[in-house]
Formats: sequence, structure tokens, C-alpha cells
Amino acid sequence: QVRLVESGGKLVQAGDSLRLSCASSARAFSSWSTGWFRQAPGKEREFVSAIRRGDGSVNYADFVKGRFTISRDNAKNTVYLQMNSLKPDDTAVYYCASNLMIAGSDVKSGAYRYWGQGTQVTVSS
Repeated sequence: QVRLVESGGKLVQAGDSLRLSCASSARAFSSWSTGWFRQAPGKEREFVSAIRRGDGSVNYADFVKGRFTISRDNAKNTVYLQMNSLKPDDTAVYYCASNLMIAGSDVKSGAYRYWGQGTQVTVSS
């Protein structure tokens, strides 16, 4: 069993920056792929970003390209999501998710086995 714990969410103003963290209990952390998803009230959960095991290749949803950056610190077993130029539309609960093997697309929530409890990000206008 792998435990994921997100942190860093809070209330910010439009244009501010925020860094979310996802701490993993997994061994050999570099062997895991991790994704960030978000869910706003009344909406479905959507893909935000992912970082693959091994070479650390990254993927972003179009609506965050150029604003968000995903990174990984293997020594700390942590994946980060740096969010800049935040907009009110970014308001959501942000979840991280991990799996050893991602079969196919990493934008699908079903590709991930383990999920964190989520952290709330609220962006005021």
C-alpha cells in the first residue's frame, strides 16, 4: 500500500503563485509515475499534469501549459506542482496519484492506482 499526502493548498488571489507538494510513502520513488488532477465543484475530475518514472518526462493539460510546472525530488519522495499566474478557474481540490506502470495515456485517472486525499486551492478574483 502506498500513501500519498498532498499539501500546500490555500486561498490566494488571482495572479498569485502556489506550490503544491505530494509526499509518497513508496519505495524506489523514481520508479513511480505521478499525476496531478483537480476537481472543481459540480465538475468532473480532470487531468492537470504528470511526470513519468525514469526519465521524468512530463505532460500538461493545455489550460496549464506555460503556467504550471511539475517536478520531482526523489531524495524527498515528493512531487511538486508549481502554479503561477493563478486564475479563479483554477479553484479546485487538487489530487495527486501514482502508479508503477502507466499503460497508455497518463491523462486518464484510471491509469493511477493510488490517490491522495486532496488539497483545496481557492483563487479569488
